[in-house]
Amino acid sequence: MRMRPVALAALIIATASTATAQTAPAPFTGRDLSGTYACTGVDGHEGAYTSTVTLEMDRAQSHGKRAGYHFKMEVPNYGTYRGVATADGDALAITFAHEDPATQDYGTGIATVGLTKDGKVRFDKFYYEEAYKGGNTGTESCVRN
Repeated sequence: MRMRPVALAALIIATASTATAQTAPAPFTGRDLSGTYACTGVDGHEGAYTSTVTLEMDRAQSHGKRAGYHFKMEVPNYGTYRGVATADGDALAITFAHEDPATQDYGTGIATVGLTKDGKVRFDKFYYEEAYKGGNTGTESCVRN
């Protein structure tokens, strides 16, 4: 059976419209975690430390309750770490790496997002570093300024 050109064009347009409608991402409806955070942590090798974390949402990659973020952590007298974070509701995953690759100081963290007693956004993170000084873990608590 041969399809007429007009019928074929209508079928192609209908199929394309359906595919586009099905793949269009939902607008972001979650909690925006963007901002600057004051953090305290305990590193398995380095001990207690403080840091400043900045999260910046990538709005083009944030849909529904899920969001992507640019991550930056500055540790006084040690350096800067950059990475990415992804949030799904109150769960936050973070990858990070020290700007000096020779340190082999890079890893992955998982955090729970919540609120302080006075209503500020906070997250509590556990992290793992495979290569840093033979392997390492640590914890960090951060409160948005």
